[in-house]
Amino acid sequence: MPRKRVNKNKKVTLPVLNPDAAGIDIGATEIYVAVPADRDAEPVRMFATFTEDLNELADWLQQCRVRTVAMESTGVYWIPLMQILEIRGLEVYLVNAKHVKNVPERRTDVSDCQWLQYLHSVGLLRASFRPAQDICAVRSLLRHRASLVDMATCHVQHMQKALDQMNLQLHHVISDITGTTGLAILDAILDGNRDVQALAALRDPRIKASHETIAKSLVGDYRQEHLFTLQQSVALYLEYQRRIAACEEEMQRLMKDLETKADPAFALPPAKDSVKKCKVMPPARAMALREEAYRILGVDLTTIPGISVLHVQCILAELGGDVSKFRSAGAFQFVDGALPGQRHQRR
Repeated sequence: MPRKRVNKNKKVTLPVLNPDAAGIDIGATEIYVAVPADRDAEPVRMFATFTEDLNELADWLQQCRVRTVAMESTGVYWIPLMQILEIRGLEVYLVNAKHVKNVPERRTDVSDCQWLQYLHSVGLLRASFRPAQDICAVRSLLRHRASLVDMATCHVQHMQKALDQMNLQLHHVISDITGTTGLAILDAILDGNRDVQALAALRDPRIKASHETIAKSLVGDYRQEHLFTLQQSVALYLEYQRRIAACEEEMQRLMKDLETKADPAFALPPAKDSVKKCKVMPPARAMALREEAYRILGVDLTTIPGISVLHVQCILAELGGDVSKFRSAGAFQFVDGALPGQRHQRR
């Protein structure tokens, strides 16, 4: 039977599913917007990123009868515009840049926003997951706290470097120089104490290293330039610890305003040993965080093997208590330790 010839030159036209769609290319100082060609004599416009211009952009979209908008998640530049558009009642699709990178021909800001508008109008874009605004507020502080922890860690490394240059082996004989024993000894050294026996006497009974080992590790070359570096590093580390504590207090304040989903008829089951003996935070604080997360989520996620109170805090801050936007369990998964969805990019 002869095979049917296929016309390879036939142009395939996709049906328009979102006729009121616009596409936006986000930049640090300029924003390019494309609307359907029949909505305005100038369907592609450029706007500055000042708040006044963003409001003008929203006015123009409403004049063009646009109901839904697609934009790439470029850095954090999209956040102010997205918030203004959502207040105006427009549906915003925040899309992963990887999903729209195959722009035909040479890429420009104009072609990018037109390509976004086309893909969105024919229904080929999938929105990234973004939680409710009250959850976003907690999430911003959690991510800021992570940055503070990273910066504090840098100063711990500076302490260790200063000790190495003076050939003080304290950080090699105790597990944490920012613990009770480590900070007590460092403070005494910075106060001018050079008696290794007196310094070793500051050892906490829980430290595994013996008094003699610690005393031996404190014999070195106490040079002024390295002591100055050590003093500044300790002071900066302690300052970051205060900032981290303030950030945690603000997070707790915001979490208290979140809706309660726990059923008061059911009591919270006893905590696991991993919570009672938490090593990354004081056990009392870990217990309080578990109880607050249970109140908000309605379930105790710490009962899941491998899920700590820090993981629960991350899940709460990234997703909140509503995961209904994930249509199935398969659409929700952990990726690289974060919490994006397989079909919903985390933003």
